[in-house]
Amino acid sequence: MARTYAPITAEIVAELRAIVGDKYVIFGDDERLEPFSHDEVADPAYATMPECVVRPETAEQIAAVMKLANARGFAVTPRGAGSGLSGGAVPAFKGVVLATDRLNRVIDYDRDNMTITLEPGVVTNEVNGIVAKDGLFYAGYPMSMETCYIGGNVAENAGGGKAVKYGVTGRYVIGLEVVTPQGEILNLGGKLLKDVAGYNLISLMTGSEGTLGIFTKITLRLMPLPRAAVDLLALFPTTTEAIAAVPKLMMVGGVIPTAIEFMDKTSVKAACAYLNESIPYEKAGAMLLITCDGASEQQVETEYEAIGELCLKHGAFEVYVADNATTSERIWRIRRNIPEAFKVQSPKQSVEDIVVPSASIPRMVEGIEAIMAKYDVSIPCYGHAGDGNLHATPVANPKWSDAEWKAKLKEILAEIYVLTRALGGSISGEHGIGHKRRAVMERYYDPVFLEAMRAIKKALDPNLVLNPGKIFDVG
Repeated sequence: MARTYAPITAEIVAELRAIVGDKYVIFGDDERLEPFSHDEVADPAYATMPECVVRPETAEQIAAVMKLANARGFAVTPRGAGSGLSGGAVPAFKGVVLATDRLNRVIDYDRDNMTITLEPGVVTNEVNGIVAKDGLFYAGYPMSMETCYIGGNVAENAGGGKAVKYGVTGRYVIGLEVVTPQGEILNLGGKLLKDVAGYNLISLMTGSEGTLGIFTKITLRLMPLPRAAVDLLALFPTTTEAIAAVPKLMMVGGVIPTAIEFMDKTSVKAACAYLNESIPYEKAGAMLLITCDGASEQQVETEYEAIGELCLKHGAFEVYVADNATTSERIWRIRRNIPEAFKVQSPKQSVEDIVVPSASIPRMVEGIEAIMAKYDVSIPCYGHAGDGNLHATPVANPKWSDAEWKAKLKEILAEIYVLTRALGGSISGEHGIGHKRRAVMERYYDPVFLEAMRAIKKALDPNLVLNPGKIFDVG
């Protein structure tokens, strides 16, 4: 039986307005509520209209909302910028969407300890704008850094192009202030780089997709800003040759590339058309975008020359060097805009987020090509090949009706997921499970693993009011 929650009544709305102020509650206005009904998932089947939106400004206001939710029995879905790709910020059981956009202040920038403490509604890209002047940077780099909030990045444990060398968001989160599902304010960590007193609750909260708490302050560790960086664009005749080169690049003597991004021809062509850009993709079946950075230009030059030679040795017919900010931004802009380009081309698509061990990438791509042939469907691939994370994106055959597309997509994704798990991979490397992939979790993951997560959820959120319907079925 599906769980039910209390509807949002006029009485509850009055109580919410008393907590956050009249102007920060949206109720009874479908036009203003609609933007909060979806994230960046294209399929409208994953959208759900909230009954109400609240926009608190403090941890204390959020705590009061959560206490009211427990007392009244309504669901609360936390939301950042809404730039997610798994339905994690969509109110699956209606109720209240709690938007964090007003919590957008930088609380403390500590140059000496190389940390910055900020609220969850700060746009991620703003962090590097603040600290770059002091020779520092935030290395937890998501691809959508211009639009996403840092709170959402932490909730999803977001990754991105630089994860090969620098890792994902969680590596840099050393302190959190969290409002628990029951409305208590919990402080974890701080500015310490080492702390093993008790369970590592920061790691538990990071990547929990808003199901275990709502972040109100986040302390990030900063890194020294590299003094030099160069991008290489390596063109390969075929997808197979490009992807087969990736494990080789990871084993160059002592060199760890900052990023190895993979783009097949379909992806590059779509992005170039979307941006009205022109690069020489016509003869290339696929491309690798490779970044090297370091403490000196000499070091970076040595590394990129070694990597470029290796690309040529393993099938690349051309390697372009982007050694200035303008040229680098030009090619990275193409890579970043591939998802947007596909949205414009076809609304009937499913952006997937599979990840396999790096050495298994060639077998994964071969399997996807076999699935394409079997179903007569296009599955463009792009993503973070250096860490095994590929965004395989089934796009509907124009000949198919909506019903045929939905039926075939289910079969296509099942085959992709089976292959991914068989290669020791996971169904999500950075986008999260949300409610888009919740049923897949139940099908492909160990019941003992799922039951352990259910036990944690029930312990922290006994009334199941915080972001219900996400990641797994609680039961």
